[in-house]
Amino acid sequence: MRFGVIGTNWITEEFIRSGREVDGFSLEAVYSRTEERAREFAARQGIPYWFTDLEDMVKSKRIDAVYIASPNSFHASQALVCMEHGMHVLCEKPLASNAAEVLQMIQAARWHEVLLMEAVKSTLAPNFRAIQGNLHKLGPIRRYVASNGQYSSRYDAYKAGQMPNAFNPAFSNGALMDIGIYCVYPLVVLLGKPQRIQAEAVMLDSGVDGQGSILMRYPDCEAAVMYSKITTSFLPAEIQGEDATMVIDKINRPQKVEIRYRDGRVEDLTVPQTSHLMQYEIREFMELIQNGKRESATNSHQNSLMAMQIMDEARRQIGLRFPADAHADWGKQEEETGT
Repeated sequence: MRFGVIGTNWITEEFIRSGREVDGFSLEAVYSRTEERAREFAARQGIPYWFTDLEDMVKSKRIDAVYIASPNSFHASQALVCMEHGMHVLCEKPLASNAAEVLQMIQAARWHEVLLMEAVKSTLAPNFRAIQGNLHKLGPIRRYVASNGQYSSRYDAYKAGQMPNAFNPAFSNGALMDIGIYCVYPLVVLLGKPQRIQAEAVMLDSGVDGQGSILMRYPDCEAAVMYSKITTSFLPAEIQGEDATMVIDKINRPQKVEIRYRDGRVEDLTVPQTSHLMQYEIREFMELIQNGKRESATNSHQNSLMAMQIMDEARRQIGLRFPADAHADWGKQEEETGT
Protein backbone atom coordinates (compact mmCIF):
# COMPACT_ATOMS: atom_id res chain seq x y z
CA MET A 1 0.00 0.00 0.00
CA ARG A 2 1.49 3.30 -1.11
CA PHE A 3 1.29 6.09 1.49
CA GLY A 4 1.74 9.82 1.30
CA VAL A 5 2.30 11.85 4.47
CA ILE A 6 1.12 15.34 5.29
CA GLY A 7 3.23 17.04 7.94
CA THR A 8 6.93 16.78 8.68
CA ASN A 9 7.14 16.74 12.48
CA TRP A 10 8.29 14.14 15.02
CA ILE A 11 5.02 12.20 14.94
CA THR A 12 5.36 11.79 11.16
CA GLU A 13 8.84 10.40 11.71
CA GLU A 14 7.44 7.93 14.25
CA PHE A 15 4.74 6.94 11.75
CA ILE A 16 7.39 6.28 9.11
CA ARG A 17 9.54 4.22 11.51
CA SER A 18 6.52 2.15 12.56
CA GLY A 19 5.16 1.78 9.04
CA ARG A 20 8.40 0.42 7.69
CA GLU A 21 8.07 -2.47 10.14
CA VAL A 22 4.66 -3.42 8.68
CA ASP A 23 4.50 -5.80 5.72
CA GLY A 24 3.20 -4.16 2.58
CA PHE A 25 3.80 -0.57 3.74
CA SER A 26 5.38 1.69 1.14
CA LEU A 27 6.09 5.40 1.63
CA GLU A 28 6.00 7.25 -1.68
CA ALA A 29 5.35 10.95 -1.08
CA VAL A 30 5.41 13.82 1.41
CA TYR A 31 3.54 17.11 1.36
CA SER A 32 4.77 20.27 3.07
CA ARG A 33 3.78 23.89 2.54
CA THR A 34 7.39 24.91 1.88
CA GLU A 35 9.64 23.49 -0.82
CA GLU A 36 12.73 23.62 1.38
CA ARG A 37 11.10 21.56 4.13
CA ALA A 38 9.56 19.11 1.67
CA ARG A 39 12.89 18.53 -0.11
CA GLU A 40 14.84 18.16 3.15
CA PHE A 41 12.34 15.76 4.74
CA ALA A 42 12.05 13.62 1.60
CA ALA A 43 15.84 13.34 1.32
CA ARG A 44 16.31 12.50 5.00
CA GLN A 45 13.53 9.89 5.05
CA GLY A 46 14.26 8.38 1.64
CA ILE A 47 10.88 9.39 0.19
CA PRO A 48 10.81 9.32 -3.64
CA TYR A 49 8.44 12.25 -4.25
CA TRP A 50 7.70 15.54 -2.51
CA PHE A 51 4.92 18.08 -3.10
CA THR A 52 4.01 21.60 -2.01
CA ASP A 53 0.53 21.41 -3.56
CA LEU A 54 -1.77 18.92 -1.85
CA GLU A 55 -4.02 18.43 -4.87
CA ASP A 56 -0.98 17.64 -6.99
CA MET A 57 -0.01 14.88 -4.56
CA VAL A 58 -3.43 13.23 -4.38
CA LYS A 59 -3.88 13.48 -8.17
CA SER A 60 -0.42 12.09 -8.87
CA LYS A 61 -1.54 8.42 -8.99
CA ARG A 62 1.50 7.63 -6.85
CA ILE A 63 -0.32 6.95 -3.57
CA ASP A 64 -3.28 4.94 -2.28
CA ALA A 65 -3.64 6.45 1.19
CA VAL A 66 -2.65 9.52 3.20
CA TYR A 67 -1.50 9.95 6.78
CA ILE A 68 -2.31 13.45 8.09
CA ALA A 69 -0.18 14.87 10.91
CA SER A 70 -0.49 18.59 10.28
CA PRO A 71 -1.71 21.05 12.97
CA ASN A 72 -5.22 20.20 14.18
CA SER A 73 -6.84 23.16 12.46
CA PHE A 74 -5.84 21.77 9.03
CA HIS A 75 -7.05 18.19 9.54
CA ALA A 76 -10.57 18.59 8.20
CA SER A 77 -9.77 20.65 5.09
CA GLN A 78 -6.84 18.45 4.10
CA ALA A 79 -8.76 15.22 4.72
CA LEU A 80 -11.65 16.47 2.60
CA VAL A 81 -9.35 17.21 -0.34
CA CYS A 82 -7.80 13.76 -0.07
CA MET A 83 -11.12 11.92 0.17
CA GLU A 84 -12.60 13.88 -2.73
CA HIS A 85 -9.82 12.40 -4.85
CA GLY A 86 -10.42 8.84 -3.66
CA MET A 87 -7.68 8.66 -1.04
CA HIS A 88 -8.07 6.63 2.15
CA VAL A 89 -7.25 8.80 5.18
CA LEU A 90 -5.55 7.97 8.47
CA CYS A 91 -5.73 11.23 10.44
CA GLU A 92 -3.93 12.04 13.66
CA LYS A 93 -5.94 12.74 16.77
CA PRO A 94 -7.90 14.85 17.30
CA LEU A 95 -9.66 14.09 14.03
CA ALA A 96 -10.70 17.74 13.60
CA SER A 97 -11.26 21.01 15.46
CA ASN A 98 -14.87 20.26 16.43
CA ALA A 99 -17.75 17.85 15.91
CA ALA A 100 -19.16 19.80 12.96
CA GLU A 101 -15.92 19.19 11.05
CA VAL A 102 -15.92 15.53 12.10
CA LEU A 103 -19.42 15.17 10.65
CA GLN A 104 -18.25 16.70 7.36
CA MET A 105 -15.37 14.26 7.21
CA ILE A 106 -17.56 11.24 7.95
CA GLN A 107 -20.07 12.28 5.30
CA ALA A 108 -17.27 12.74 2.75
CA ALA A 109 -15.78 9.33 3.56
CA ARG A 110 -19.14 7.64 3.04
CA TRP A 111 -19.92 9.59 -0.13
CA HIS A 112 -16.55 8.82 -1.73
CA GLU A 113 -16.46 5.27 -0.33
CA VAL A 114 -13.03 5.60 1.29
CA LEU A 115 -11.70 4.64 4.70
CA LEU A 116 -11.44 7.41 7.29
CA MET A 117 -9.86 6.46 10.62
CA GLU A 118 -8.65 8.51 13.57
CA ALA A 119 -5.10 7.60 14.55
CA VAL A 120 -5.63 6.97 18.26
CA LYS A 121 -2.96 4.34 18.74
CA SER A 122 -3.74 3.37 22.33
CA THR A 123 -7.16 1.84 21.60
CA LEU A 124 -5.71 -0.49 18.96
CA ALA A 125 -2.88 -1.83 21.15
CA PRO A 126 -3.01 -5.49 22.26
CA ASN A 127 -3.22 -4.48 25.91
CA PHE A 128 -6.31 -2.38 25.19
CA ARG A 129 -7.85 -5.44 23.56
CA ALA A 130 -7.12 -7.21 26.86
CA ILE A 131 -8.97 -4.45 28.69
CA GLN A 132 -12.01 -4.79 26.43
CA GLY A 133 -12.06 -8.57 26.64
CA ASN A 134 -12.00 -8.72 30.44
CA LEU A 135 -14.35 -5.93 31.53
CA HIS A 136 -17.05 -8.49 32.35
CA LYS A 137 -14.92 -9.79 35.23
CA LEU A 138 -15.35 -6.52 37.14
CA GLY A 139 -19.07 -6.91 37.74
CA PRO A 140 -21.24 -3.80 37.38
CA ILE A 141 -18.88 -0.95 36.44
CA ARG A 142 -19.20 2.07 38.71
CA ARG A 143 -16.24 4.33 37.96
CA TYR A 144 -13.63 5.11 35.29
CA VAL A 145 -10.67 7.26 36.32
CA ALA A 146 -7.87 8.30 33.97
CA SER A 147 -5.04 10.81 34.19
CA ASN A 148 -2.64 11.91 31.47
CA GLY A 149 -0.22 14.71 32.25
CA GLN A 150 2.89 15.45 30.23
CA TYR A 151 4.90 18.61 30.87
CA SER A 152 5.25 19.90 27.33
CA SER A 153 8.70 20.22 25.82
CA ARG A 154 7.44 23.53 24.39
CA TYR A 155 6.09 24.98 27.63
CA ASP A 156 9.41 26.56 28.65
CA ALA A 157 9.52 28.38 25.30
CA TYR A 158 5.96 29.55 25.87
CA LYS A 159 6.85 30.87 29.34
CA ALA A 160 9.82 32.66 27.77
CA GLY A 161 7.44 34.66 25.57
CA GLN A 162 7.35 32.56 22.42
CA MET A 163 4.18 31.14 20.85
CA PRO A 164 4.74 27.51 19.88
CA ASN A 165 1.92 25.82 17.96
CA ALA A 166 1.13 23.59 20.95
CA PHE A 167 -0.20 26.61 22.88
CA ASN A 168 -1.71 28.55 20.00
CA PRO A 169 -5.53 28.49 19.72
CA ALA A 170 -5.28 29.37 16.02
CA PHE A 171 -4.21 25.76 15.43
CA SER A 172 -7.00 24.26 17.59
CA ASN A 173 -4.52 23.21 20.26
CA GLY A 174 -4.33 22.98 24.03
CA ALA A 175 -4.24 20.33 26.73
CA LEU A 176 -7.67 18.83 26.06
CA MET A 177 -7.11 18.40 22.32
CA ASP A 178 -3.54 17.13 22.62
CA ILE A 179 -3.53 15.19 25.90
CA GLY A 180 -7.08 14.90 27.23
CA ILE A 181 -8.27 12.97 24.19
CA TYR A 182 -6.15 10.02 25.35
CA CYS A 183 -8.40 9.81 28.41
CA VAL A 184 -11.67 10.56 26.63
CA TYR A 185 -11.36 8.27 23.60
CA PRO A 186 -10.84 4.98 25.52
CA LEU A 187 -13.76 5.93 27.76
CA VAL A 188 -16.03 6.33 24.74
CA VAL A 189 -14.86 3.04 23.23
CA LEU A 190 -15.54 1.20 26.50
CA LEU A 191 -18.63 2.94 27.88
CA GLY A 192 -20.09 5.12 25.13
CA LYS A 193 -21.25 8.71 25.48
CA PRO A 194 -22.09 10.11 28.92
CA GLN A 195 -25.40 11.70 29.84
CA ARG A 196 -23.81 14.91 31.10
CA ILE A 197 -20.40 16.40 31.80
CA GLN A 198 -18.84 19.07 33.98
CA ALA A 199 -15.50 20.56 32.94
CA GLU A 200 -12.90 22.77 34.62
CA ALA A 201 -9.56 24.07 33.38
CA VAL A 202 -6.55 26.25 34.06
CA MET A 203 -6.43 28.66 31.14
CA LEU A 204 -3.23 30.22 29.80
CA ASP A 205 -2.80 33.77 28.55
CA SER A 206 -2.61 32.54 24.96
CA GLY A 207 -6.23 31.43 25.25
CA VAL A 208 -5.78 27.64 25.43
CA ASP A 209 -6.11 25.35 28.42
CA GLY A 210 -2.89 24.34 30.17
CA GLN A 211 -4.64 21.60 32.11
CA GLY A 212 -8.15 20.49 32.94
CA SER A 213 -10.52 17.86 34.25
CA ILE A 214 -13.91 16.49 33.24
CA LEU A 215 -16.50 14.70 35.36
CA MET A 216 -18.95 12.59 33.37
CA ARG A 217 -22.17 10.88 34.38
CA TYR A 218 -23.52 7.61 32.97
CA PRO A 219 -26.77 5.90 34.02
CA ASP A 220 -25.03 3.59 36.52
CA CYS A 221 -21.50 4.91 36.82
CA GLU A 222 -19.32 8.00 36.64
CA ALA A 223 -16.05 8.92 34.99
CA ALA A 224 -13.32 11.38 35.91
CA VAL A 225 -10.47 12.37 33.63
CA MET A 226 -7.57 14.74 34.30
CA TYR A 227 -5.04 16.00 31.78
CA SER A 228 -2.23 18.53 31.58
CA LYS A 229 0.51 19.99 29.39
CA ILE A 230 1.98 22.02 32.26
CA THR A 231 2.47 19.23 34.84
CA THR A 232 3.33 15.54 34.71
CA SER A 233 1.12 12.77 36.10
CA PHE A 234 2.29 9.34 37.23
CA LEU A 235 -1.16 8.08 38.22
CA PRO A 236 -2.45 4.82 36.71
CA ALA A 237 -5.96 4.53 35.33
CA GLU A 238 -8.66 2.47 37.00
CA ILE A 239 -11.94 0.93 35.95
CA GLN A 240 -13.76 0.11 39.16
CA GLY A 241 -16.46 -2.55 39.32
CA GLU A 242 -18.40 -4.01 42.21
CA ASP A 243 -16.44 -7.29 42.04
CA ALA A 244 -12.98 -6.05 41.06
CA THR A 245 -10.91 -3.12 39.83
CA MET A 246 -8.86 -3.06 36.64
CA VAL A 247 -5.61 -1.11 36.94
CA ILE A 248 -3.93 0.23 33.78
CA ASP A 249 -0.47 1.71 34.09
CA LYS A 250 -0.81 4.34 31.32
CA ILE A 251 -4.09 5.13 29.64
CA ASN A 252 -2.32 6.72 26.65
CA ARG A 253 -0.12 3.66 26.02
CA PRO A 254 -1.26 0.70 28.14
CA GLN A 255 1.71 -1.54 28.91
CA LYS A 256 0.57 -3.32 32.07
CA VAL A 257 -3.01 -4.32 32.87
CA GLU A 258 -4.20 -6.25 35.91
CA ILE A 259 -7.39 -7.02 37.79
CA ARG A 260 -7.44 -6.77 41.57
CA TYR A 261 -10.33 -8.73 43.05
CA ARG A 262 -12.06 -8.03 46.33
CA ASP A 263 -10.77 -11.29 47.80
CA GLY A 264 -7.16 -10.22 47.27
CA ARG A 265 -6.43 -12.13 44.07
CA VAL A 266 -4.52 -10.32 41.33
CA GLU A 267 -4.87 -11.37 37.69
CA ASP A 268 -2.23 -10.09 35.27
CA LEU A 269 -3.81 -9.45 31.85
CA THR A 270 -0.70 -7.97 30.24
CA VAL A 271 0.12 -9.28 26.78
CA PRO A 272 3.29 -8.73 24.72
CA GLN A 273 3.28 -5.70 22.43
CA THR A 274 5.86 -3.60 20.64
CA SER A 275 6.83 -0.21 22.05
CA HIS A 276 6.04 1.27 18.62
CA LEU A 277 2.26 1.34 19.11
CA MET A 278 1.65 3.06 15.78
CA GLN A 279 2.31 -0.28 14.09
CA TYR A 280 -1.07 -1.51 15.33
CA GLU A 281 -3.02 1.41 13.92
CA ILE A 282 -1.17 1.12 10.60
CA ARG A 283 -1.92 -2.63 10.42
CA GLU A 284 -5.57 -2.02 11.30
CA PHE A 285 -5.84 0.67 8.64
CA MET A 286 -4.19 -1.42 5.93
CA GLU A 287 -6.14 -4.59 6.75
CA LEU A 288 -9.44 -2.72 6.65
CA ILE A 289 -8.66 -1.41 3.16
CA GLN A 290 -7.46 -4.81 1.94
CA ASN A 291 -10.70 -6.37 3.22
CA GLY A 292 -12.88 -3.73 1.57
CA LYS A 293 -13.95 -2.17 4.88
CA ARG A 294 -14.54 1.56 5.20
CA GLU A 295 -14.62 1.95 8.97
CA SER A 296 -12.77 0.61 12.02
CA ALA A 297 -14.89 -1.16 14.62
CA THR A 298 -12.81 0.37 17.44
CA ASN A 299 -11.72 3.76 16.13
CA SER A 300 -15.09 4.07 14.45
CA HIS A 301 -16.76 7.13 13.00
CA GLN A 302 -19.26 7.10 15.85
CA ASN A 303 -16.58 6.88 18.54
CA SER A 304 -14.62 9.73 16.98
CA LEU A 305 -17.77 11.84 16.81
CA MET A 306 -18.77 11.09 20.41
CA ALA A 307 -15.28 11.89 21.70
CA MET A 308 -15.30 15.20 19.85
CA GLN A 309 -18.79 16.06 21.11
CA ILE A 310 -17.53 15.57 24.68
CA MET A 311 -14.55 17.82 24.00
CA ASP A 312 -16.77 20.44 22.33
CA GLU A 313 -18.97 20.61 25.41
CA ALA A 314 -15.94 20.74 27.72
CA ARG A 315 -14.52 23.61 25.67
CA ARG A 316 -17.87 25.40 25.79
CA GLN A 317 -17.89 25.17 29.58
CA ILE A 318 -14.31 26.38 30.06
CA GLY A 319 -14.65 29.13 27.45
CA LEU A 320 -12.16 27.77 24.92
CA ARG A 321 -13.09 28.58 21.33
CA PHE A 322 -11.01 28.17 18.20
CA PRO A 323 -11.14 30.21 14.98
CA ALA A 324 -12.42 27.01 13.32
CA ASP A 325 -15.53 27.19 15.52
CA ALA A 326 -16.69 30.31 13.70
CA HIS A 327 -17.88 28.07 10.87
CA ALA A 328 -19.48 25.49 13.16
CA ASP A 329 -23.09 25.75 14.24
CA TRP A 330 -22.87 23.63 17.40
CA GLY A 331 -26.59 23.85 18.12
CA LYS A 332 -27.45 22.65 14.59
CA GLN A 333 -24.86 19.87 14.82
CA GLU A 334 -26.32 18.63 18.12
CA GLU A 335 -29.82 18.65 16.67
CA GLU A 336 -28.73 16.65 13.61
CA THR A 337 -26.92 13.98 15.64
CA GLY A 338 -29.55 13.74 18.36
CA THR A 339 -27.13 14.70 21.14
